[in-house]
Amino acid sequence: MYSSFIKRFSDIFLSICAFIILSPLLAVVAVLICLFDPGPLIFTQQRIGRNGVQFKFYKFRSMPVNTGDIPSDKVGQVKLTWVGKLIRRTNIDELPQLFNIFKGDMSIVGPRPPIASQVELIEARKANGAIAVRPGLTGLAQIKAFDGMSVAQKAEFDSQYAARITFFGDVKIILNTVAYLFRPPPVY
Repeated sequence: MYSSFIKRFSDIFLSICAFIILSPLLAVVAVLICLFDPGPLIFTQQRIGRNGVQFKFYKFRSMPVNTGDIPSDKVGQVKLTWVGKLIRRTNIDELPQLFNIFKGDMSIVGPRPPIASQVELIEARKANGAIAVRPGLTGLAQIKAFDGMSVAQKAEFDSQYAARITFFGDVKIILNTVAYLFRPPPVY
């Protein structure tokens, strides 16, 4: 019952509440992006969603204009704007995905949506059943993440989540995500 009805209702309710509460922050970020790196405010990209269906994915733009599609694990190879560095570290760049959640393309919790070039991850999710789950803003693989996590490890966490979607499991993932945001950035 939770994964088929209550989860979707919660996603709609929470995305609306979050958008209302965070609207001043969203406005400040929008102004900073426009002032310091003219160009589109929102970065859009085709991502792979539930059952392999593509959808338009939204983020605040953190990279220079005309940066191509790259997987998030390769973003370290691209120069970020100074505003981009700030919003990436705090994950504020992800907040426009509240609209994806409201529309039903995504959920608050679920496997992160890959880009089409991440064929190995998509195929692994097809094989383990995780492709049938609506992708999320955060997920089990994100709270278990570590540098250099392989596609197989990420797909395994996605599979574990897909096999056991519960209200308390989602709450735990959300709380762990919030805790992550308050950790100091790693020093390299």
